[in-house]
Amino acid sequence: MLALKLASAEDSVCMHDDTFIFSCALIGALGLGAQWIAWRLRAPAIVLMSLAGLTVGPLWASLFGHPLLSPSHEFGDLLRPIVSLAVAIILFEGGLALKFENLRDAGPAVRRMVFFGGPFAWVLGTLAARFAAGLDWSSSVVFAGVMVVTGPTVIIPLLRQSKLGGRASAALRWEGIINDPIGALFAVAAFGVIRVASTDSSTLGTVMWILFAAAIGVILGIAFGTGIAHAFRNGWTPEYLKAPLIFASIILCYALSELVEAETGLVAVTAYGMTLANSRLAGLDELRKFKEDIAVVLVSSVFIILTANLTPDIILQALTWRTLAFLICMLFIVRPVSILLSTAGTLKRSEAVLLGWIAPRGIVAVAVSGLFGSLLEELNHRSTFDIYGAQQITPLAFAMVFTTVVAHGFTIGPFARWVGLARKEKPGALLVGANPWSTSLATTLKSSGVDIILVDSNWRRLRPARHGGLETFFGEVLSEDAEIHLDHTRFENVLAMTANDAYNALVSAHFAPEYGHHRVFQLSHQDSDDDDPRSIGMSARGRTLIRRGRTYDGLVRDHYRGWTFSKTPLTEKYTLDQFRAERPQVDILAEVRPDCSIVFLGPNREARGGAGTVIISFGPPETNEKPASSTT
Repeated sequence: MLALKLASAEDSVCMHDDTFIFSCALIGALGLGAQWIAWRLRAPAIVLMSLAGLTVGPLWASLFGHPLLSPSHEFGDLLRPIVSLAVAIILFEGGLALKFENLRDAGPAVRRMVFFGGPFAWVLGTLAARFAAGLDWSSSVVFAGVMVVTGPTVIIPLLRQSKLGGRASAALRWEGIINDPIGALFAVAAFGVIRVASTDSSTLGTVMWILFAAAIGVILGIAFGTGIAHAFRNGWTPEYLKAPLIFASIILCYALSELVEAETGLVAVTAYGMTLANSRLAGLDELRKFKEDIAVVLVSSVFIILTANLTPDIILQALTWRTLAFLICMLFIVRPVSILLSTAGTLKRSEAVLLGWIAPRGIVAVAVSGLFGSLLEELNHRSTFDIYGAQQITPLAFAMVFTTVVAHGFTIGPFARWVGLARKEKPGALLVGANPWSTSLATTLKSSGVDIILVDSNWRRLRPARHGGLETFFGEVLSEDAEIHLDHTRFENVLAMTANDAYNALVSAHFAPEYGHHRVFQLSHQDSDDDDPRSIGMSARGRTLIRRGRTYDGLVRDHYRGWTFSKTPLTEKYTLDQFRAERPQVDILAEVRPDCSIVFLGPNREARGGAGTVIISFGPPETNEKPASSTT
């Protein structure tokens, strides 16, 4: 029987070899192309990917009579397994980001938002989907479970844009991280009950079987995670096979769990990711990098497939007053009520009001909604229930995404300022690379009132900074972990100051699109002013800090020779010209202006000076004996 099914699927694909290959290429080009354009425009990638899929799908069909891309036609029976595997890997990614220690770090407000507010929002969302959107009960329960999710890929850029700080920012960020897999598990549980109940089994038997199947999935996921961690920790696998082995084991874990009960594979892979994340496995960052690359491709592909698979009729059916009523209920009733009730006594009223408004849906919400929409459609053909709302799930999910991303994206900044939660202090600097020289610079900047964070992936190098009371971040600054846990709203300047010039350039290239090339700096890479044709080109580097020829080696060597940092306030009587005349040997790194903003200096960026400005300099001991009008 299995051989016949495989043969049938193979024949179906072979009949459309040319269009099948073209469809695969088009999906990849549109998905990654939309991601790249979003990066260039600093726009939400989820919106551009959705627009790309709608263009080649329903819009093309409306204009020319047939879609340029029709996944259900091109992939046939393979479509649902493809989407299912993609969603499984996306959920594994969500589980891999969820460490148990995160729950401790998140605080009581977030724990209550997740464990009390989440189920409460599920119940209210079910009522909104049933009575406002007009879905049947089965579709409403499943869809509302997915809508609990607020993904970190959407919320984190909004937090940066708004300069929102404090507990509200931390709560939104942690909610997105922790909720990412939870909403999908809500939907898995609801669909499992509906599917088993549709076989006319007893209620008690249905519940017992679902709990048993879910337990098997969790046990299987934990077993895979524990086994892989043990194998990697004991060196049973070479480094070059670790990432491919993880990828293959995700699929195997999913497939084995599906043999026990359909859709429990999503539970299993989520448990697998969580187990691996909490295993304290060395080298997990490298595995996360591989996982991020695969996830980007899969997320892009799923979005294009889901949007292109919509038809003009389905979209027109969704563009009704019921959809508008559903969106109003979700934005102005479900989210605010669940947040206000769950955070009572843990947050200020202004913080709870802001959290009740900001809840953008993202990647997991749409991907999982599309999967369960197709599963409910299949179930409708053999179920005793009338599941007439399954087709509307995907359009409603996209409506939620567009509405929340646009509405919350444009209002989070003004709203945060209106309720008094926007960060009032001037953004400071992120210093990448802990060494004696950069630690002394960080201490001087902090004493000048500049907010600083010192980052390094070596715990020992950060020790002097921690003992000196500086704020540090331990980890790789280019990793997804730093993307999630590092508060990017606190700084607007990035200084790459490691001994590796190529890494400094990489850090600069990473942060330049977000903060602007004029706010990303690195140390000079050579001891002379002449350009070296063998070095990294200026277009791929950050702006030079201090001056050309002032390299890492020279600065650290001068530090050990006794050179120190100084901060010198300028006045009407003691001007910048006098400072330069008295201390011709010093390196001027930055000036802190009267409005508390900091400007880092270098070639073609001379200090402006003026009364009230504080000059940050680095010089030999004899030049640091300043007149009475300056301080150290």
